Amino acid sequence: MWCVPELTPEFKERMEDVLTLYALPYNAKEPVLCFDEKSKQLIADTRAVAGTREGTPRRRDYAYKRHGTRNIFVTVEPKGGYRNVAVTEHRRTSDFAKEIERIVDLPRYQSVKKFHIVLDNLNTHFEKSFAETLGAVASKKLTRRIQLHYTPKHASWLNMAEIEIGVLDRQCIRGRIPLEERLVEKIAAWQAERNREKATIAWRFTVDQARERFKYTSNEPKKLC
Repeated sequence: MWCVPELTPEFKERMEDVLTLYALPYNAKEPVLCFDEKSKQLIADTRAVAGTREGTPRRRDYAYKRHGTRNIFVTVEPKGGYRNVAVTEHRRTSDFAKEIERIVDLPRYQSVKKFHIVLDNLNTHFEKSFAETLGAVASKKLTRRIQLHYTPKHASWLNMAEIEIGVLDRQCIRGRIPLEERLVEKIAAWQAERNREKATIAWRFTVDQARERFKYTSNEPKKLC
């Protein structure tokens, strides 16, 4: 069960905004993108892994060596069957701004005039980050092309990028990865395969279901847990 601390008017407004967006038919000229990030610790074995021959169980020593962490930005177009992933050293304000700028300038999106981007309320995920990082002119050019849609606080489950990150984790980056180069290589291969398959995300939770599930008809805050 989802835990919603308080069903405020803002929570309902943001939830219904995102769910209405998800219900729209696919439009390549005005795509819906979901954006999120996760960190990955780089860990190397200090002893050779035993049992690497076919038919023998793998045995890995508990000892390991840390090589720092990397941030992974994940942008997914759920109905377009497309995702783009980037590995960065940090996830600072400037990293976020530059990543959004990079995404909207991809060749795939050259003819797009408007993007809808779903994201959470992390303190770097706001328009001021563009001005601080890119400057006034470039920031204005970028913000004319994007519309940010925020999930409610404590409701990151409404962001389909979390689903894609879960797939990435299970299929690609779970376990020890020693170096950034190997992490980038693995993610690139996974991304290419997922995009070749045009893997989409089938979202089924609707505004009507949300109203029924959370049992609300007014703007009065309601404690749920």
